[in-house]
Amino acid sequence: MNTETPGTTDQQLLAELERSIPTPTTDELDSLRAGLAADAEREGVLDVAYRSMDSPYGSLLLAATEKGLVRIGLASEDHDAILDGLAETVSPRMLRSGRRTDPVVRQLDEYFSGDRRRFDVALDLHLVRGFRHDVLTHLVDVGYGTTVSYAGLAAASGNPRAVRAAGSACSHNPIPLVVPCHRVVRSDGSVGNYAGGSEMKVSLLAMESGSAGPATTRH
Repeated sequence: MNTETPGTTDQQLLAELERSIPTPTTDELDSLRAGLAADAEREGVLDVAYRSMDSPYGSLLLAATEKGLVRIGLASEDHDAILDGLAETVSPRMLRSGRRTDPVVRQLDEYFSGDRRRFDVALDLHLVRGFRHDVLTHLVDVGYGTTVSYAGLAAASGNPRAVRAAGSACSHNPIPLVVPCHRVVRSDGSVGNYAGGSEMKVSLLAMESGSAGPATTRH
């Protein structure tokens, strides 16, 4: 028996069917993603969880492995390219989820509002090796409201002559803000380069020095 209304096309039937299916709300989609992430983590197949967050400096991409925070993508970076890179270098088993990154979001919000001076999150420096790894390990200890020169950072990392290498480690820092490469300046006091742009670097240093007094530079 033909139940189609005379003159009704397949396209019209499809459109009517689509209208009859309720569109899920944002909360329902978030709940579905959370459930999928929980199932994937329970089964041991979630290697990288990622999400975006708003900040005073634009959208940030956060990604974490089971070991800890592995990547922060600044607004000036291509987030899709970062995710592609993580899929190649860490694992393609990735899901959008806040399960591992919610604490980072909370602490970054507190930092941007001036209520946090030190981050307390596990880090995964999987993406750096050798001297760069040494540099970033020492960089974590450069405190809020202070700066260090590239030469000082190279010396602290065990190779005083490797000033350019220290600068390269900062420019390739996969976890900016939490690993504070914005606190590294030139020996003459000028701010130097920054992945997020010099204006962002100046703004971050001004925020920190305004809260903690004049910034001091360790040479």
